[in-house]
Amino acid sequence: MITLDLIVGARPNFMKIAPIIREIERRKAQSEAIDYRLVHTGQHYDRNMSGSFFEELGIPEPHVNLNVGSGTQAEQTAGIMLGYEKLLSERKPDLCIVVGDVTSTMACSIAAKKMLVPVAHVEGGIRSGDMTMPEEINRIVTDSITDYFFTTSETANSNLRKNGVESDRIFFVGNTMIDTLLHSRPRFRKPRLWDELSLDEKGYIVLTLHRPNNVDDPANLKQLLNEIIKSSDGRKIIFPVHPRTRKVINSYTEPLSGSIHLAEPLSYLEFNYLVEHSLAVITDSGGITEETTVMGVPCMTLRDSTERPETVTMGTNELLGTNPDAIAPAMQRLLSGNWKKGAIPPLWDGHTSERIIEIISKMFDRKTA
Repeated sequence: MITLDLIVGARPNFMKIAPIIREIERRKAQSEAIDYRLVHTGQHYDRNMSGSFFEELGIPEPHVNLNVGSGTQAEQTAGIMLGYEKLLSERKPDLCIVVGDVTSTMACSIAAKKMLVPVAHVEGGIRSGDMTMPEEINRIVTDSITDYFFTTSETANSNLRKNGVESDRIFFVGNTMIDTLLHSRPRFRKPRLWDELSLDEKGYIVLTLHRPNNVDDPANLKQLLNEIIKSSDGRKIIFPVHPRTRKVINSYTEPLSGSIHLAEPLSYLEFNYLVEHSLAVITDSGGITEETTVMGVPCMTLRDSTERPETVTMGTNELLGTNPDAIAPAMQRLLSGNWKKGAIPPLWDGHTSERIIEIISKMFDRKTA
């Protein structure tokens, strides 16, 4: 029996781990000797992460919740390591699988390795080059002790090889986030605000902003929003607001323009319905740039660097930087119909999780043979 620990700590992690769970369950149903323990560190509390959230993704609720909660980076890291170490002392898996780049990814990798449990990193090797991002530090630390890397692109493979990782530990498999997207796409659900705001196909723009350098300074955020409103030529801008961003917007004494519509965070199926039918997306998220690339939706990223360069070199994404002056020229290209078409990166085909579990099954068969 192969036993796996699957680590999740924040909402995007569940999107990345869900197809892996489905593939394990499929193999279990065929009497394959493989099982898993889904460990939620509780790093992020999300009131939308109810039973319906797991139902949307087609996965069970976590077997374990460490309930670490909020705190400083150090407090969270320590809390996660303590909680996971205790869990490992009760029962060790054959392999600890971490995904993405949140604090839980790094902390559980460290705890597992110190308890002599091998670690596999799904989405290993991606880099932004921006050491001011906590996620970049999490990536570098995690990859420095990871045993097996499941990668999304040749760029990630190259990053790992430059760091001295042997090729036989790198497995280019594709993108599990896209597995979830393609699995869920037939079930995308029109949000209530579609009818409330009388939205039309390709007649509006979706906006998401949550990174500290964009939203923590009220004056800077207001300048970005005003530039987006001004250059959108009156089109409706739908802005599902992250709690971090909402606090800053609530501090404004003057209301924002009528063309921008603030909304509560949406469910996964509702948000992607909105994205798929939009004219374009403006964001500072990394994961959304992957989804827009696969759905063929123009995307503008308000960041100075990206850990997903394939969404720019191949996909529909453009990296605008954080200077508000870059928004108007990009919007002009969009509204004049001159945005690039883009293509889907290799192996972003919805079968990544099958490849991952096949590799793990063979790997542990060899070790027990």
